[in-house]
Amino acid sequence: MKDYLIRVITTNKEIRALAVKSTDIVKEAQERHQTTPVATAALGRVITGALLTGSLVKSGDEVVLKIEGTGPAGKIVADANQKGEVRGYIENPNLDLYQTDSGKLDVAKAVGAGELSLTKIMKMKEPYTGSVPLVSGEIGEDLTYYFTASEQVPSAVGLGVLVDTDLSVKAAGGFIIQLLPDASEETIQMLEDNLTKVKSVSKLIESGMTPEELLEELLGDMDYRIMALKDVEFKCRCSRERSFELIAGLGKEEIESTLAEQGEIEVRCHFCNNTYTFEKEDVESIISELEIVENEIPEVDTEEIIFEKENNK
Repeated sequence: MKDYLIRVITTNKEIRALAVKSTDIVKEAQERHQTTPVATAALGRVITGALLTGSLVKSGDEVVLKIEGTGPAGKIVADANQKGEVRGYIENPNLDLYQTDSGKLDVAKAVGAGELSLTKIMKMKEPYTGSVPLVSGEIGEDLTYYFTASEQVPSAVGLGVLVDTDLSVKAAGGFIIQLLPDASEETIQMLEDNLTKVKSVSKLIESGMTPEELLEELLGDMDYRIMALKDVEFKCRCSRERSFELIAGLGKEEIESTLAEQGEIEVRCHFCNNTYTFEKEDVESIISELEIVENEIPEVDTEEIIFEKENNK
């Protein structure tokens, strides 16, 4: 079963819900960044959370989900858009094997205390960033708190990544359930009861449960209307051309210094780990272009200057 996401609203307009299978995406992130099990789980949860959150924004907008904790994982970042494209990285991909007393991967210990921030990048508007303290470091609980405290939308977020003994990703996925303003007490109670029954999202995904079936577990007998059904993928926007522009932005002096030390310049993308190498000839062309810009003298109309002087006599 390929990765995909579903977004629905109940027919009584009391609940908005999303669910996603992200196994292949998290697997690709693990392979790109060569993460150890705990780092895979932490990064996978953030990527899945960004995917779900990115599907709540308008078309053309995107979100950046950032976890900045005091733990050894360091910064974890993922950005996603409404089309279902996501990318992400973790500052320390080589985390030790932290486990809870029950033998599960201890993501909270790897993340530590700190802050969760969510930036919305919108068309024709300034980016908006909301942030909250981390309440657990488990990512799902932290996103739940963010929606409730920062956006005043009562929510429940579940995120899971199951790592196999050979370090590969067996299953990954998640959900967001949000109460709409007219939600009744009966609906709230039913939802709370159903949430207590869902112990492990990743286990359900591993068993073959689809995003639709996951929502049925959460919504019970409530009817819903599908608002979006789409494939999702790990997709980075980096390119050799963008990297070339990035080097040009460093300035002539820094470019020449790096070239003298290394004989070439490498640009590595944090999000996908792709490396772009620029040989001496490539870099020298950038330097030549910079020299032309620096040495350009604006053209001056001397007749106009003389005319102005004469008028000022």
